[in-house]
Parts: sequence; C-alpha cells; structure tokens
Amino acid sequence: MGIDDHGQQEQEEIREPVEEKNGGKKWKKVKVNLKDHINTPTFPKIENPPHLYDQHLNNYLSNLASSQFPQDQPLWEIHIIKYPTTTAAGHLIFKLHHALGDGYSLVGALLSCLQRVDNPSLPLTFPSLKSNPEKKKNNKVLRFVKFVPKVFLGVFNTLYDFGWEVLKSSVLEDDVSPIRSGVKGVELQPMVITTITFYLDRVKEIKTKLKVTVNDVIIGVIFFGIRLYMEETSYESRKAHSTALVLLNTRNISGYKSVSEMTKPKSDMPWGNNFAFLNVSIPKLSNEKSSNPLEFIYNAHKLIKRKRNSAAVYLTGRLLEALRKFRGPEVASKYIHNTLKNSSTGVSNVIGPVEQMALADHPCKGLYFSIVGAPQSIAITMISYVGKLRIAFAMEEGFVDQQKFKSSIENAFEIMFKAALHSPN
Repeated sequence: MGIDDHGQQEQEEIREPVEEKNGGKKWKKVKVNLKDHINTPTFPKIENPPHLYDQHLNNYLSNLASSQFPQDQPLWEIHIIKYPTTTAAGHLIFKLHHALGDGYSLVGALLSCLQRVDNPSLPLTFPSLKSNPEKKKNNKVLRFVKFVPKVFLGVFNTLYDFGWEVLKSSVLEDDVSPIRSGVKGVELQPMVITTITFYLDRVKEIKTKLKVTVNDVIIGVIFFGIRLYMEETSYESRKAHSTALVLLNTRNISGYKSVSEMTKPKSDMPWGNNFAFLNVSIPKLSNEKSSNPLEFIYNAHKLIKRKRNSAAVYLTGRLLEALRKFRGPEVASKYIHNTLKNSSTGVSNVIGPVEQMALADHPCKGLYFSIVGAPQSIAITMISYVGKLRIAFAMEEGFVDQQKFKSSIENAFEIMFKAALHSPN
C-alpha cells in the first residue's frame, strides 16, 4: 500500500471485523481509502530547528493518544512526521487498535517490512529467550526428593495466584495514589507520552553482579523508581497498596514469524490476541529498602522465580478464552477492563532486533511502542533495540508529573547501578 508519485491513491483490500447473523464475528475484506489512514501533519514553521520541533511532536503524540478511531473504517493509521527533532531526522508512527492483534502480532508484522542495514539479505536476529540450563545432578534420589515438594508448592502457588487474579479482576482495588487517580473513565482523559533509554550493557552489569536476570533488574528498577516518585509526590503514599499488571504472551515464543506464517491455519505462532496477565504487588518503600535499594531487584528475582512454579498465567489465559468463547468478546473485554482498572499501572515488553533496521532504505535510529486507552493513569512499555532498552510511559495528563516521574526512574537506575557495583560478590 502507498501513494504514488502523482499523489493518486492506491486502494488495497484489508480485513475488517464484521458482525455475523448468529452474533459471532469474522473478518471480511473491504476497500481502503488511503487518505483516511495515512497522515502527514504540518507543524508551524520555526527558525531554529531541530529542538523546537520536539514540543510539536510531543503535542501531536498527546493528541493522537487521546483521539478515538473512526468506527466506520479499519482500525489503523500511519502518521509521517517530516520534521527533525533532537532525536531523529523524522518519525513514523503506527497507530493500531489492540483488536487487530497483540504486541507479538503487530511487531511481527512491522518487522516483516524492515531489513537489516548492514546486510538486507540476512534475517534480523534477536536476543536469546532461553535461560542458561542448570547443571543436572547425578543423584536421581536427590532430584526426586526436591521434585516432590516442588510439585506441591506449585499447586499451592497456582491456587493462590489464580484466586488473587480473579479477586483483583472483580472486588480488590488498589489505593488511590500519585500513580492511580481512580477517576472513572480515566481512559478517556488526555494522555502524554515520554520516553527514556538505558544501555543494555549497563543493565547486564547489574545482572552479572547480582546473579539475577535482565528481567529482574528491569522490574526492580521500575518498581523502585515508582516508589521514589510516589514518596516525593506524597510521603504518605510510600505505604499505599499498589500493583502492576504485567501482560504476558501465552505463545511458546522462539522468535517472530512473518504475517503469512502467523495467519496459516493451526499456526504454532498464530496471529491475534494471545496473552494473559499477572498482578504483581509493588514493594512498599520502607527505611530498610531505602538504604538498600537492591532489595527491589532481589524481591523481583524471588517473585519471578516463584511465579514460574505456578500455572496461574496459563489458567488466566484459559479463563479469558472461555469467557470469549462461551459468553462473548464483550464479556471477556469487560473482565480485562476491570482488571486494568483495579490495578495501578500496566507493564508490557517485547524483544526487538539486535541489528539496526531500515525501512525503504531509511535507517531506523530508535524504536518505541506504547499502549493508550487503558483505564490506568500510567502504562509502561519496553522494547530492546540495537543494544538499548527503550521505555515509553503513557501518563494521565495533569495528574502524573511526567518530568518528575521520568527523573525518578532514571535516578532509580543510577542508584541501583552504583549500589550493584559496590555490592559484595
């Protein structure tokens, strides 16, 4: 799809959801008017680029995040920003409705359009998703003795975690705090988007020093930064009950597939929304944790390790599928909406390529994604790209202080980095 040199529109067929007679939904092909989907905004002319265009871009993103899709056309838009900023010579924005697919599907579709800058004939590669295998013990009896209690512990963790997930989706709400306004219809409030970047090499230094995983470090830094922001904004809120809703893909991911592969019947990596979620309590900021911030990383490590010995994520995914299948997509959507509404923030991450990418021979300097329209005051999204971890924050405008929040996350990382380097082996 595109616009030719003469400005004439091409029309392509694309699939759009439509109601069937029996109340079910399927996809049908419709004609697309590209003028309705491809936007090239005009910013006011300024005399001192590029830094002054940063604010214009931020305002445009805020308006874009707050606007609704027209309901009489396919739910996607492309915005081409032809103005330089302090970060890039131009920006390409894809606005896609979650009904089209989850992060795995949409990122996979995007990557199908991109090539490696260094060698377009080679495929993109991604960080390994497999952990280092543990060395097996030779003593079979010892392995059996450890296995039995692990099974019982797994059953207990599953029942506890799944029960808590159901309660969080129905009756248990987080406290109102500096990161949760609790306003009804918060998803309709104006949003602002800001971003930060961390070098993955520095993240891995902390990981190696503390003998944990990259995910442990990231979650620990985010949680510590959130508590620093809450304490600075309102000291009493340091003890507020707050949870983060972590979105998890339910596929057995081994890498991205092309769109054609994902849309094949019975594909092992099917297109669509295949995700579940996990409510994770954000540790409270006590005096002990203030003096030893690495406790946030160690807590994340223990929590993630315990969750691995639980089938709650699988059961949550099956519950969502059962609700969709037997009670309809509206009921499943309401269940997800209540779960998001009752938590304080959402956290989602996807893996990005190791090599720099290009779109139509234009190198991509950076890559971010964000989630807007959720009933939360803050949504946190992360993607790795060319040795950097890129984090985007979508925040309720006028409620969350974006500069203070951003500084809190950056300060949390620096504090933890220094503490990890000086910690005993």
